[in-house]
Amino acid sequence: MKLTTRLAPLLLAALLPLSALADLPGKHPAYLHALTDLRTARWLIEHRPGDAAVSGDEDMAITRIDETINEIKRAAIDDGKDIHEHLPVDAKLDRRGRLHRAEELLNKTHADLAREEDNPEVRGLRDRAIRHLDLAIHATHEAIRDAERGR
Repeated sequence: MKLTTRLAPLLLAALLPLSALADLPGKHPAYLHALTDLRTARWLIEHRPGDAAVSGDEDMAITRIDETINEIKRAAIDDGKDIHEHLPVDAKLDRRGRLHRAEELLNKTHADLAREEDNPEVRGLRDRAIRHLDLAIHATHEAIRDAERGR
């Protein structure tokens, strides 16, 4: 009993600094989730066979996705994240389904990035990424509209 009574304050003192680490910047995984979703959306758009009218919108979406990925990579690196994790892509979707799935992933990415950023040093990078992402979402939506109209 006496040993436990003596060790309890020491153990508490040792664990207190660890609890402070939980609030340090870089602990949330939103950037890594966003990178995975963006890479998947990019692949889905790039590998969708289609016609020329839709391809222009798809090219714009891919360009904007690439810009978003670059901004997020910088923010993730500054936030202490490992950006080299790549998850596999579900390639079994049909032509129409790929654009819709890409749009879903881009919207999901927007939600991930729109979370509160606790590291003030990466807020500008995150905000630029969101602007690029909004343009990618718009271009993907236009590609969907063109595909549905048969253009």
